[in-house]
Amino acid sequence: MNHSPFIKSTKVNRILVVDDSPDNCFLIQSLLQEEGYLIDLAENGAEALAQIEAAPPDLVLLDAMMPVMDGYEVTRRVRQNTNLPFIPILLITAYDQMSVARGLDIGADDFIRKPVEFDELLARVRSLLRLKHSVDERDEIARQREDFVSRLTHDLRTPLVAADRMMGLMLQGAMGEMSEDFKEALDIMVRSNQNLLYLVNTLLEVYRYEAGRKTLHFSPVNLQDLAQDVTDELSPLALEKGLPLKLNCDMAVDASPVVRAIA
Repeated sequence: MNHSPFIKSTKVNRILVVDDSPDNCFLIQSLLQEEGYLIDLAENGAEALAQIEAAPPDLVLLDAMMPVMDGYEVTRRVRQNTNLPFIPILLITAYDQMSVARGLDIGADDFIRKPVEFDELLARVRSLLRLKHSVDERDEIARQREDFVSRLTHDLRTPLVAADRMMGLMLQGAMGEMSEDFKEALDIMVRSNQNLLYLVNTLLEVYRYEAGRKTLHFSPVNLQDLAQDVTDELSPLALEKGLPLKLNCDMAVDASPVVRAIA
């Protein structure tokens, strides 16, 4: 049995129709209800915004020209509200190329001209709903991927922290005396493990940043020290393959360059 979360949804699409003409609302409502859609109505822009914020619909059919708050202003405010999911907006406008360009520029997804042809309206509604479902599925896949990576990196920290503590005890002599060669090898293992732990922690911080719970700032990094750490970490691999690995730091590093880091 397929339990994929991305199986095509069987829920009924809900459409908000916004028009200051009751007759236009009634005609569009009747047509779309015959196609099986759930229809909500709003008589003006302010009412439409309130409904959208309270219960975001799957699609908005929006008359461009209305008193007090026209469809362009409604579109602009919807697109500026980052708390809303993606909602396709179909502008209903008179034949005016400039008004069409204006609507598309501020965030409308499509338009249809008056007088509305019902077949064309249905085709555009179906097209925008496909777009809505595609965007929703993409966002859900991205959310699940981020959740998976976040959980994975969190789980990876446990064995890395345990290994770091165990190697620290060994360096302190808790397991008995060690030769200098063994201590040197263990030092490299500790640094490698700490580098991996740092990468895991950084990955977690990246997801926290993308979720809006972290900010970025500039932090100084000494490139010479960084190059030395990389050389020490790669030396065992180079030695195993019989390759020479040398660090050449002829240039003086008087000031650490500033790079972007997560905090």
